[in-house]
Amino acid sequence: MRARPVPHEQEEPAVAASESVTTNVDTAEVPSAEWGWSGEAPRFFRFLGWFFAAFLLVYTIGNHEGKVEDIWLVGIAAFMVFMLVRDIIRRRKPR
Repeated sequence: MRARPVPHEQEEPAVAASESVTTNVDTAEVPSAEWGWSGEAPRFFRFLGWFFAAFLLVYTIGNHEGKVEDIWLVGIAAFMVFMLVRDIIRRRKPR
């Protein structure tokens, strides 16, 4: 009877003493994270959130007669602003 092969533990990538890897991505799930291609960009995503919230409000200017579109646009933009402000508050609180 043959024994099942034991899966090898993943080896940690060799990192020089001067380098520091600061990513929350597991290299087992995303192999390219080892090369630094899969980092997070929270400042960029926050900027995009504010940009698109303002962009949705610009859509309220137009030649449409009904106000249903305006309600949806303002509602979605308000939700985005709420989430962004909540994120600002959560980042300021010490954990």
